[in-house]
Amino acid sequence: MKQRTGYRTLRGALLVSAAAGLLISGQAYAQETGQTEPTSQELEELVVVGSRIRRDTFNAPSPIQVITREESTLAGLTSAADLLQGTAVTGGTAQINNAFGGFVTNGGPGANTLSLRGLGAGRTLVLINGRRVAPAGTRGAVGSADLNVLPNAMIERVEVLRDGASSIYGSDAIAGVVNVVTRSDIEGVTVEGQYNRPFNEGGEQGRFSIVGGASGDRWKVAGSFEFYEREELTLADRDWTRCNTDYLFDPTTGESADYIDPLTGRPKCYPISSTGSNGVTINTLGTASMAGVAAPGAVLADGTIPTVFNRWRPNAAITTGDLPGFEGVGGPGGIDLNVRDTFDPRMLNESLISPVQVYTAFGQASYEFEALGNAEVYAEFLGNKRDSQQTGYRQLSLDYAVGSPLLPESMQDLAPFLGPQPITNGQNVAARAFIGFGNDKSEQSVEYYKGTAGVRGDLTFLPDWRYDANVSYARSDAKYMFEQFLIDRLSESLDVVAAPAGLDASLIRRAADGSSITCRVNTTNPARGCVAAPVLNTQTLAGQLPEDWVDYVFRPVIGTTVYDEWNASASVDGPLVDLPAGEAMGAFGVEFRRSEINDTPGEDMINANLYNFSTATPTRGDDSVIEAFGEVEVPLLANLPFIKELTVNGSARYTEYDSYGSDWTYKAGGVYRPLEWLSFRASYGTSYRAPALFEQFQGATSGFLSQQGDPCNNYGGPNVNPNRAANCAAELPGQPDFQQTQSIRVFSQGGAAQGLEAETSDNLTLGVILQPELPEAFGEFAFAVDYYDIKVENGVSRVGSAALLSLCYNDPAFRSGGGYCRFIERDENNALTVFDAYTNIATQIVTGVDYSMRWTRDIGPGNFRFNAQLSQYLEQKDKLFPDDPYDNYNGTIGNPRWTGTFDASYRYAEWTFRYGVDWIDGMDSTTYLEVDPAADPYVFKVDDYFEHYLSVQYAEEDWSVTAGVRNLFDKEPPQISMGYYNRVGNAPLYSGYDYVGRELFVTLSKSF
Repeated sequence: MKQRTGYRTLRGALLVSAAAGLLISGQAYAQETGQTEPTSQELEELVVVGSRIRRDTFNAPSPIQVITREESTLAGLTSAADLLQGTAVTGGTAQINNAFGGFVTNGGPGANTLSLRGLGAGRTLVLINGRRVAPAGTRGAVGSADLNVLPNAMIERVEVLRDGASSIYGSDAIAGVVNVVTRSDIEGVTVEGQYNRPFNEGGEQGRFSIVGGASGDRWKVAGSFEFYEREELTLADRDWTRCNTDYLFDPTTGESADYIDPLTGRPKCYPISSTGSNGVTINTLGTASMAGVAAPGAVLADGTIPTVFNRWRPNAAITTGDLPGFEGVGGPGGIDLNVRDTFDPRMLNESLISPVQVYTAFGQASYEFEALGNAEVYAEFLGNKRDSQQTGYRQLSLDYAVGSPLLPESMQDLAPFLGPQPITNGQNVAARAFIGFGNDKSEQSVEYYKGTAGVRGDLTFLPDWRYDANVSYARSDAKYMFEQFLIDRLSESLDVVAAPAGLDASLIRRAADGSSITCRVNTTNPARGCVAAPVLNTQTLAGQLPEDWVDYVFRPVIGTTVYDEWNASASVDGPLVDLPAGEAMGAFGVEFRRSEINDTPGEDMINANLYNFSTATPTRGDDSVIEAFGEVEVPLLANLPFIKELTVNGSARYTEYDSYGSDWTYKAGGVYRPLEWLSFRASYGTSYRAPALFEQFQGATSGFLSQQGDPCNNYGGPNVNPNRAANCAAELPGQPDFQQTQSIRVFSQGGAAQGLEAETSDNLTLGVILQPELPEAFGEFAFAVDYYDIKVENGVSRVGSAALLSLCYNDPAFRSGGGYCRFIERDENNALTVFDAYTNIATQIVTGVDYSMRWTRDIGPGNFRFNAQLSQYLEQKDKLFPDDPYDNYNGTIGNPRWTGTFDASYRYAEWTFRYGVDWIDGMDSTTYLEVDPAADPYVFKVDDYFEHYLSVQYAEEDWSVTAGVRNLFDKEPPQISMGYYNRVGNAPLYSGYDYVGRELFVTLSKSF
């Protein structure tokens, strides 16, 4: 029976040894070591990612990396997400993973995406068996494949094209393509289980799968079911995340320059402030300025003790001043904000890594007919369900109106602290309670389905030509929940009056003076059922809040996101003409794709009823594209002196979007092999990417950041970024103790209505492959070097409101330099507004070199194999506008210049031993941030990071066991100072570092 499959495999195993050494850049792992170059009898025709043309070799002008299932098992990886986001594939560029659950990311919390070359997940295409994986996730910004949906148990190998291929696959294949190839020849049933157990508590992972298959003379069927679970890892579970400090040092003495908490005598902790100093304050009261007694450490910049304050902390020992029972922790004159309370033990319950449960089912089947050119009908189905959760921590700013019965008698006559706020029913604010509210929960449930049906066979009227036509439909149906304070309920609970006789006792609360009070709404409509807010006292400030009131004002807000994608494609391929050097081959086809997004936030979010949180309107839109493509490969010369092979390849694609019109993309490349052991390859291609649906149609969002997010708050205080201090002084002269009293307004939305345009890019790759003939005693050796240059122009970008503020006010050029400050306005009342819509602003350039080496040799009774892969970034830079200078961030934190992966294995009989190392080069942002190490206390430099792995496998014909240790030496992430980068503890928020620590893994497999 002749197998007809678009992605044909080698018989028995993927034999990528001698031939692959010439052709594959990166780690090319063979399931059977010690093999020589496959013969034509061993090798069937196959299609490898990067081309539509079937070949009997891996010869291609573009660098391809192949990773097999066995390698993933030996490395102790529990999922395809872990594999694809590792340094070996990404070259150390930052990825969105389960450590980003508390941040706003595309795809929503819990999604894991892939970004090659650091160009973003929207520019990396993910395929299963050559067919695209539709986006999945929650909230409006769904536009990339979620790696959680991949069928881990069915993966045979992963092919990574580290080159642009828009003319081959479509517009989003700019930075590269990942093709997941599933196992095709399965007979019987295999049961497999894996457990990863960190040596410290938290973060355990488990995976269980069943894979089965059967075949007959003309049919095949195979499928899998698997369950994966990852336990939560919290800030409390690791020593290095329990106390986020400023991490500052005296540049002269080297001694710590962190703020010392007067209450503990140790550097102050800011567990939930991603930057550090001046973190979220709790257990604090804000009022108009009054006379009082200073708290320990509350001194002015000149060292004098202040007597006037507008921020207070409970202290029953204080009996003097205008506010007995409170000590001053802030006020006019520049008192250090760090005096205020910033730590609550419940902060350490926050998720460091989100817990998740994933269920995946995958099935594939085919049947051959003796008609339509020996046609084979095939089908695939993928079903996936992800349940992910995050624990956060919330501060509550609760405003009490002037004269409110909820205020104690001593505060009834307080002067206004602020004007009317969203929850004070039009009344001036007498006091604001900064309360450590406690933990909140976010949850996501995503159901993903993808079905494909097609037919392929021979074109009987064209010898050796084949056709393939298929249709597919994918749907991501998601629900997301987050707990929020509702403005209307807070307002009702704070609007209290004397309780009338006969009112339900459950609706009555005692005021500060002991009288019975209730919500005003309860007196006009007793059936309404409002719960009065707690009185302002030390217990309230400490976060000890009545449970019935919390249940009334703090409610789950639920939204839904649906993403649908329809695909239809038809293609033909075969020989064009016989040439002296071989057959010229061609592939031609058409594709149609339609996508639709419908994100509906919760009603309270749409109606702007969330307190100190953004509003969002629905994101709804659709787009369709029809494309025609062609690829031709021509062997020009072969088997001549100094021209063993000269082959050129060209492809072109015509793309017409319903929304963005049409354009052409193309790619040209070639392979030149002057000697048996030396090859050169090159390619150049262009791309044309229409903005993703969410970039076009994301619903208008009008939100607020807390006034504490103003970068100029207390800019004259200690340990403030010097660039920020200078910029704020220029904008707010003579106000070093400035305090913002108004929330920061944020406007954002999709860019279709503002004329958002498609982006373009070009990609150049040049490579050299060496495979010298060595004496048998020296084994086999292969080495490849590939240079790449990618430029994205007119790029679609949205920076983020908090990031815009930080980038603008930390920029030495500030408003005179344009850039990020173009999106920020400060009015005559000092109120800030941030504009953050998707727009065409970015030009991004990435250049670098990939090096890969493999050496295999028989040693003793077994076979030794060594692999090495290095990625060197020569340039990583971007700019927002054409007249802006480039910001070169190559080598800065999160963007290493060098990364590498190394592994050595030895196979003897049924045993395999493996040792691996991941390396991330040291990174330094000192120059980029214009920090002077001789004068400034900041540390923005980290050393090289090495992570070691060790494993052993014993494999019989029908069972195997693999055990090992990841992060063998329990390497912790390096530490940096506060003030610029988001951090976890004191470590950069960067996916290249391991947050779990040393862990043991065991994998058991049994076939029947």
